[in-house]
Amino acid sequence: MSAEGSYDLAVLGAGPGGYVAAIRAAQLGQKVAVIERDRPGGVCLNWGCIPSKALLTGAELAESLKAHGATFGISASGLTFDYAKAIDHSRKVADRLARGVTSLLEKNHVTLIRGRGSLAGPGSIAVSGDRETLVEAAHLLVATGSGELVPAGVTLEAGRILTSREALESRTIPPRLVVIGAGAVGLEFAYVYAMYGATVTVVEMADQVLPGADAEVAQALQRELRRKKIDVRLGTRFEQIKTANGVARVQVRSGEQTAELEAEQVLVAIGRRPLSREIGLDVAGVGLDARGFIAVDADLRTSVPSISAIGDVAGPPLLAHKASEEGVHCVERLAGIARPPLDHRKIPACIYTQPQVAWIGRTEAEARAEFGSDLLVGRFPFQASGKAVATTHTAGFVKILAEPRYREIVGAHVVGAGATELIAEIGLAMTLEATTAEIAGTSHAHPTLSEAILEAALAAEGRSINF
Repeated sequence: MSAEGSYDLAVLGAGPGGYVAAIRAAQLGQKVAVIERDRPGGVCLNWGCIPSKALLTGAELAESLKAHGATFGISASGLTFDYAKAIDHSRKVADRLARGVTSLLEKNHVTLIRGRGSLAGPGSIAVSGDRETLVEAAHLLVATGSGELVPAGVTLEAGRILTSREALESRTIPPRLVVIGAGAVGLEFAYVYAMYGATVTVVEMADQVLPGADAEVAQALQRELRRKKIDVRLGTRFEQIKTANGVARVQVRSGEQTAELEAEQVLVAIGRRPLSREIGLDVAGVGLDARGFIAVDADLRTSVPSISAIGDVAGPPLLAHKASEEGVHCVERLAGIARPPLDHRKIPACIYTQPQVAWIGRTEAEARAEFGSDLLVGRFPFQASGKAVATTHTAGFVKILAEPRYREIVGAHVVGAGATELIAEIGLAMTLEATTAEIAGTSHAHPTLSEAILEAALAAEGRSINF
């Protein structure tokens, strides 16, 4: 095995956590190497966040033409859909951005080493690929991410039983689709397939879609999905899948009742698992928690002082921007830069169905448990927004939560068009420890969807104007 060289930092994984951390470390004067077995950008850029959003954009356009075209004098009769072209577009987008990440690494003088990496000790990574290489570094950063979780007893079957990974390459829309799991991934694909013409059934064992989300938000999204004729079955447990004669039969149970759902395709979207196995953690002495995630402290250090871990492999929330934030935090702390502790409650979560969903901070139930009946809650429905009415996007609402003493914002939840963009304002407000009075005192352009945030803040203050 040849020695690649010695570095200040070696990063295992070039996803949104790893490549961002590598670039920031290089900006701080570190000599940095990144080991990546696939393409730079990780699952998010190549097989997750980015290509799925390309498909969701097509689904939104299809829905707009079918549902609202006539409102604007646009005849949408005889629409045809070529889903293969949408897949082609999504792959081109991923290819372009993967090349962009490669260029960014080169621009910042980060060495990209292609191959499968495995920790060989507290300061080295063995890389297998075209040649066997040993990369040595003063500090190692594990950013291997996560993979699709497949339940025991389920075998993936080409064109029939898929995870999101296979769905992002599948070039046809089946007549019927069963989605197992009503989390972000399951619901986004359910929306895409339904808007492209499939009959979709979603099965979820919890009592709400988006388990863990604010209950009011989950109920609002569920209503909208059902209006789009997506059959959402809550409190329903998946038991087994059998395939025969081109049809999958999904057995499910709700209480004491069992049922069999037939579909040409099944999407398994029950969650993700950390890619913490077979990367040499035991060799290096790195410990895992009970769920299989790498155990880290507040500064992302593992049980081995010279090894850190970030992103999905280091625990939830499993979000690309969380991984990036952790990567920057980690390398800046290693460089001696003082940073406040990471607050995962100030990292937004986003779901890109239509309507979109986004939230940050506490749910209303969590906030009431902490602040009691004095919690300030301000709501504003998009049906009272001039911009929303004009654009026909009236589903959903903004809800802002504030603690009673100073009226500092402790959480916010948005259901509606543009929710994933609007949540950034609340994120900034929470970073600055802003109050509802300060948002209420900030002029928002009219007519915009962002006025709903202003109105929700006014409602929390007890001085609602437009609702």
